[in-house]
Amino acid sequence: MSKAKRLLDILMFANAKRKFTAQEIADEFKISIRTVHRYILDLSDMGLPIYAVQGRNGGYTVLSNRLLPPILFTEEEAVSIFFAFQSLNYYRNLPFDTEISSVENKLYSSLPNDAKVKVDKIRSYIAFWNPKRTIDTPLLKDVLEASIENRNLHIQYESKTGMKAKHIRPIGVYAHDGLWYLPAYDFSKQKILLHRLDRILSILSTENNEDEFMNLEEWFSSNEVKRPIRLHVILSIEGVLQCKSVPSFEGLVETKEDGTGYIDSDIDQGEISFITPLFFRLGKDARVLEPQKLIDDLHLKAKEILTIYQGNK
Repeated sequence: MSKAKRLLDILMFANAKRKFTAQEIADEFKISIRTVHRYILDLSDMGLPIYAVQGRNGGYTVLSNRLLPPILFTEEEAVSIFFAFQSLNYYRNLPFDTEISSVENKLYSSLPNDAKVKVDKIRSYIAFWNPKRTIDTPLLKDVLEASIENRNLHIQYESKTGMKAKHIRPIGVYAHDGLWYLPAYDFSKQKILLHRLDRILSILSTENNEDEFMNLEEWFSSNEVKRPIRLHVILSIEGVLQCKSVPSFEGLVETKEDGTGYIDSDIDQGEISFITPLFFRLGKDARVLEPQKLIDDLHLKAKEILTIYQGNK
């Protein structure tokens, strides 16, 4: 057996055991104690976080940041993984940004020179674009870990009405349009609300839960309409294109042969405040017929704008 294969086998053994003696490795692989010590030094030089414990009950211990055994990728697989990481470049904060940067550098460095040339050339012709945000989300990783570990949070949150203390049970985090969002159960409101993660100013305290709660995947799939209201909108050709670019509307737009279209579907009443800015921005390219609440909100927004500019005639 080659030395490289033997080292790989011992690496996998050490990762699985975490704590072991030289004699255990010698017995497992039918090699001498002296050879075991030499292999352990080689693995340590390769970066395996391992240290020796002296004494009668001594041995070796692998630290928590364990190394995975080598994984063989084809050149095309390595390039595809590299560009998957590139899609995250437009986010100012990521839960594991340091680790992602390290993996990206390792992948690029491992490519042969001709593959590096290919990657560099592809970079000039493809991009996974998102709006480049300058807003920091320093608590992103902490909130994600609280979601995974099933912990409630007491937070300071900056809402549109000012700073307030909130008691929430996070469901998970997701990125959209260059920003990070947190759906969480609000104990005071007794319902799930959507929060902007950059508006969480601090985490005051945490508490563990014994029971299980829904996760982000379950929340996405159970996004049912609880208070249905009809949304009926006539769209121009541009209105159709704009609405189809909004994920929540993409499946609701019906297109006619001439390129115009309409939306005629039930939505939840709670969504009206979120969709008002979109239809205001669309202007004459979207004529809202229902609900009346949305029409009233659009009137109010238009009056607010007119009030600002009335003195400039």
